[in-house]
Order: sequence, then structure tokens, then C-alpha cells
Amino acid sequence: MNRPALADAFGHHVWATVRVIEACELLTPDQLSAAVPGTYGPIMDTLRHLVAADRGYLSLLDPSLADVDEETIDLATMRSTMHENDAAWQKLVANPDVEKDVVRHRDDGSESHAPLGIRLAQVIHHGTDHRSQICTGLTSLGFTPPEIDVWDYGREDGRVFATGEPVTA
Repeated sequence: MNRPALADAFGHHVWATVRVIEACELLTPDQLSAAVPGTYGPIMDTLRHLVAADRGYLSLLDPSLADVDEETIDLATMRSTMHENDAAWQKLVANPDVEKDVVRHRDDGSESHAPLGIRLAQVIHHGTDHRSQICTGLTSLGFTPPEIDVWDYGREDGRVFATGEPVTA
């Protein structure tokens, strides 16, 4: 069976976001709200922004999906939202028309136009950027951030592995 070209990119995106949410479930409210210089903001604000934006990108492409409230979403709801998003992303990337013009109608009456391929690339970039910021916040609090790179995703999925003995110099 052939996997869609973007299936792993979006599978990793959701998986890594959920892993970061799970790591943050171990933090106290004070730790979640601590300032993190050089990033979007406190860990909780960054998580809320990441998950709400992910759903916002999806709801633009699939209006049947409701936006989430970035101001109040809690960690458990973030996790369940990302799992819902996973199925929607996988359906969307199964056969995307990457040149299709996707129009976002803004509240002020303006519109933004971009091909679907650009919008999909933005989702991946946005998630990676903010997960990195959250991991910086975890490190600044003395926690070891979760292993979330694509190789980790592939190993956990059982599709990346090594054989033989390591080469030594």
C-alpha cells in the first residue's frame, strides 16, 4: 500500500504535539505560566496557540470542524483535539490538490489567498516552531523535553530501525 507523501509529516506533527502536551501535564500551574524569554510566551499560552491554530488551519479547509477557544482550552482538551485533528489531517493529505487556491475570509473583510500546498507547509512549520519553544521552556525549568524528532516518531512507529553492530573507529 502506498502512503500519501504527506502522511508521515502530518503524523509526526500530531504525535510530537501530543508528546509535548503529555510532558506539560507534569508541570504545575506556576510552571505552565512562567515566562520563557525569546519564545511566544509562557508554555501554556504557547500550547494553546499551537493547538488552536492547528484546528484553525483545519477548520479553514474543513468547515465541519469547529474552532477551539485559545483562551480557555485545557491540556486534556488539547490532547483530544490533536487526536481529532490527526484523522482530519490524514484524510486531507490523502489526495490534496496542492495548487488549489484556499481563501481565508478575515473578520475585517479582507481575504488571504494561498495554494493548499503553502498552507500545509505552514502547518508543519508552525507546529515545529512552537514545539521547539515549548521544549526550550521545559529545559529552562529543569525538565528534559520529550524526544520528538522525526526519527523518534519513525522508531516508535516501528518503521525506523538499525541492524548490525555499531561501527567503531
